[in-house]
Amino acid sequence: MSINTVIKKLPEIKSNLKEFREILLANLVMIGEIPAPSFEEERKIKFLMDRFTESAISESNIDDCGNGVGLIKGSVGKKAILVNAHADTVFSAKTDHTMQVTADTITGPGVADNSLGLAVLATLPYLFEQLELKFKNDILLLGGVQSLGRGNLEGIRFFLDNSDFDIKAAICVEGVELGRLSYTSIGMLRGEITCRVPEEYDWSRFGDASAILTLNEVINKINDMRLPKRPRTSVVMGSVHGGTSFNTIAKEATLGFEVRSESEEVVNDVGKTIENIVTEVSSKTGDDVELDIFARRTPGGIPFEHPLNECARTIMSSLDIEPRLAPSTSELAALIDKKIPALTLGITNGDRIHKTDESIVIEPIYNGLTQLLGTLIAIDGGYCE
Repeated sequence: MSINTVIKKLPEIKSNLKEFREILLANLVMIGEIPAPSFEEERKIKFLMDRFTESAISESNIDDCGNGVGLIKGSVGKKAILVNAHADTVFSAKTDHTMQVTADTITGPGVADNSLGLAVLATLPYLFEQLELKFKNDILLLGGVQSLGRGNLEGIRFFLDNSDFDIKAAICVEGVELGRLSYTSIGMLRGEITCRVPEEYDWSRFGDASAILTLNEVINKINDMRLPKRPRTSVVMGSVHGGTSFNTIAKEATLGFEVRSESEEVVNDVGKTIENIVTEVSSKTGDDVELDIFARRTPGGIPFEHPLNECARTIMSSLDIEPRLAPSTSELAALIDKKIPALTLGITNGDRIHKTDESIVIEPIYNGLTQLLGTLIAIDGGYCE
């Protein structure tokens, strides 16, 4: 038997999925309108649990970390296939989470990252039943909490550390982009640098004190660092905020940054250099400059030629989906740390990611769902080992 056995099933699956448009989009809108910044995902997880209960799946519970866990028992059940989607978004509870729905798109904060992923997770038990998809292995559905930012993948790490399931493979579901195929994790270091003007500063001096100016000096020194081209390495300066008004000297300013590299050693070296920059600027200016590292990732993953990877690419090709191969720093990293073969797949195309008018396109969702179901069927059938 070959993967072609699975490929032949996909056109019928895709055609049938269109019958379930309304339930998927209803789940997406209801999930999307529940605020869920990291560490505040309880309401969204409760919604997921309600959907699991309505689907009458074998077992569902919220674990001690707050993750929502659903179990669909397989006919054999010696091993499990994990399907994960993170529940948190980058938007605060104060943001208006109203979803705007048109015939072609859905727009709203967090709809792509990752309300769509969680909506897919909530809908999967219903789809399995309606499409009469049966599995030999147990299917574990995990709505993970505390994934983004300072969450540092705590939800999925807790689950993997405390689960008794023998997980043979895993798929991380992200709302966007369709074609995303991540099978490796890059080395990463994420943190913030905060500059503060001391309270005892002599404010009679005119205009030469500002936390923003101090932070600018830090940024310039980081920008002047010589980074290797091989292994590929970058420093992403992702956010800057500070000050209160035009005519008030800024007493505090913060830079959010991320170091990425194919080499863990290079990540550590760059991190040490940034630490030295912070110490130097603090000593030179007399301002308080604080470095806070709150997340790290270790490089790793499965090879390009791994059967799981090959199966996913073959399924994508049969659906005319162009694979977009890129490393990840998401939940995939936690699975890699546990030596579990895993992929991250995207469901549809989107725009304006991480803006309040974030948007996803509806029609490609059917292709994205078909690739996900096809990959699950292939894993369950033993084609990916």
